[in-house]
Parts: sequence; C-alpha cells; structure tokens
Amino acid sequence: MSTQGQNEARVIPLRPQGGAAKQPAAVKEPLWRDVVGGVLRRERLAQQRTLKDVSEAARISMPYLSELERGRKEASSEVLAAAARALGLGLGDLLSLAQDDLVRYSQIRRAAPAAPYNGLCLAA
Repeated sequence: MSTQGQNEARVIPLRPQGGAAKQPAAVKEPLWRDVVGGVLRRERLAQQRTLKDVSEAARISMPYLSELERGRKEASSEVLAAAARALGLGLGDLLSLAQDDLVRYSQIRRAAPAAPYNGLCLAA
C-alpha cells in the first residue's frame, strides 16, 4: 500500500535533478522555408510594403504569404516566383539572397556554435 494520500499525485522526474552537468543545446540549422521566408519579409519591409499589397501583386492570399514569411509553410516554386516578382525580384534573386543568409549562418555557427538562427538577416 502506498504511503501517499488518495488525492496526492506522485511526481517522477524525467530528467535527473541537480548534480548532472547540463549539456549545451544542439544548434539546429535553419530550415529552407525559414530562410526563404526571412528573405521575403526582409525585402517586403525594406520596400515599406504591406502584406496585403504584396499578396495582391503576387496573387496569393495574405494569410498564406504571412505563413510563408514566418517559415510555417513550404511554398512551391511557382508561389515563390510570384512572391519574388511582386517584390521586383526574380526567383534566382530570391534564392541567391537565401543562399547568402545560409552562408552567413554557417560562418556564425563556426565562430560561435551557440548562436541560433532567428529568421532575421544575419548580416553584420
């Protein structure tokens, strides 16, 4: 028979308490959708344009464009090309900017492994 009362919950820790050295969290590489979404948002904001304006020009819904910018959706090449065109870019320009961000992320990661990607421009 248990020594605990009927209404008391028994707590079983999932991780060892105290004493154990904490392991640093592994830094994850950014997902492609996060990088591309960050580029789309950065370019839109640099042009001082609204989601509504760009979504109408690209002929995609405003909520979908918002999801793309936040890295919540994987876009087809057609949608990415339309969003890029709406921002005055070609698809190659968009992908080149995303590649530049990935290169900067890799450089930062090598220099300081604890720096996580935050979806924003990594330029100094």
